[in-house]
Amino acid sequence: MPRPPVPPAPAPAVAPVAPQVRHLLVDDDSAGQRLDNFLLRELKGAPKTLVYRIIRSGEVRINKGRAHADSRVEAGDDVRVPPLRLSEPTVSTAPPREFPVRFEDEHLLVIDKPAGVAVHGGSGVSHGVIEQLRRARPQAKFLELVHRLDRETSGLLLIAKKRSALTALQDQFRQRETGKTYAALVIGAWPAARKVVDVALHKYLDAAGERRVRAVEADHPDGRRSVSLVRIAQTYADCTLLDVTIKTGRTHQIRVHLLNEGHAIVGDDKYGDFALNKALARGDAPAAPGCRFERMFLHARRLAFDHPATGERIELEAPLPPECTALLSHLRPAAKPAAAPAPAP
Repeated sequence: MPRPPVPPAPAPAVAPVAPQVRHLLVDDDSAGQRLDNFLLRELKGAPKTLVYRIIRSGEVRINKGRAHADSRVEAGDDVRVPPLRLSEPTVSTAPPREFPVRFEDEHLLVIDKPAGVAVHGGSGVSHGVIEQLRRARPQAKFLELVHRLDRETSGLLLIAKKRSALTALQDQFRQRETGKTYAALVIGAWPAARKVVDVALHKYLDAAGERRVRAVEADHPDGRRSVSLVRIAQTYADCTLLDVTIKTGRTHQIRVHLLNEGHAIVGDDKYGDFALNKALARGDAPAAPGCRFERMFLHARRLAFDHPATGERIELEAPLPPECTALLSHLRPAAKPAAAPAPAP
C-alpha cells in the first residue's frame, strides 16, 4: 500500500527586519524649512504626534546636534532620525476642492478660507485645505502652507507654489515684516484706551490632551512674548467689533489676549461664553434677537507682504462672510451719549 505523501515542511518564519536609524540629507529644495515640516514630508506615514515626540525627546539630530521643531535645515545638513516602524503611506482620500481666490500667480496663492475647515489634516481631522487643494490641482508640483489659521477662523490664507516662495515668505513672517489684521467681535464694551496688548502666552495640553493657551506673567519660564494691536471698528449695545493686528503669531493669540482683557470673542467654543454661544446658535440671544450664529467671529480680513519674486508690496483684503455681516445687522445699536445740559441763562 503506497504511503501517503509527506506534507512539505513549513517555510521557516522570517523575522521582521528591525527598523534602523536613518540619515536624511537635506537637498537644495528643502533648505530653509522648519525641521518639523521637513520630517513630516520625508517620513511618509508618520503621525504628527510621533514626529513632535521624537524631536522633543532629542532623538532627532541635525549634524549630530540637538534640534527643535522650529530649527531651520540647510542644504547638506545630515538629519538623524531614530528607528521608526511606520505604516505604509495611504493614498489621500481628501475630496478635491477649490476655495475663493484673492490672488494667484506662478509663485503663490491666497485664498479666502471658510470657517469650519482645518488648514491641514491631523489631530482627528482626516484632511484640510491643503489636502483638498492638492487633490483639486493634481498638476501642481508644489503646494505648501506659509502660515496657519485656526479651524474656526475664516479669511486670508497664504499658500506657496514654489519652495523658494515658501522660504522667502516664511522669513517675512518670522521677521514680522507682514501685516495681518483680523476682525473680531467681542462681548462687552472694549475700552478705547486699550490699544496694545503685550502679554506673554504659554501653550500646554489639558487633561484630555487638547491644546490650550493661557496668559502668563512676562517672567514665566515657558511664556512667550506676544503683542496684539487693537482698534475699535464699531460699537454695539452688547458687543464691540475690533480690528486686531498681530505683531507675533502665537497659537490662539488673539483669542487668549482678548479673553485676558475680559472680552471673549463671540462664538469661541474653546475660550468663550458658552451660554451665549448656545443662545446665538439657537437664534434666541438677547444681544442679537432672531439671528442664528454658529461659528467664531474671527476673520483674517487683511494680509500684506512683499512678493517673494518681485519685491512688490501686496496688500489684500477679504470681506466679512455673510453670516458675520448678518449677525452685525441684528445687534442692538450702542446707546447714544447723553446730550450735555444747556448752560444756565
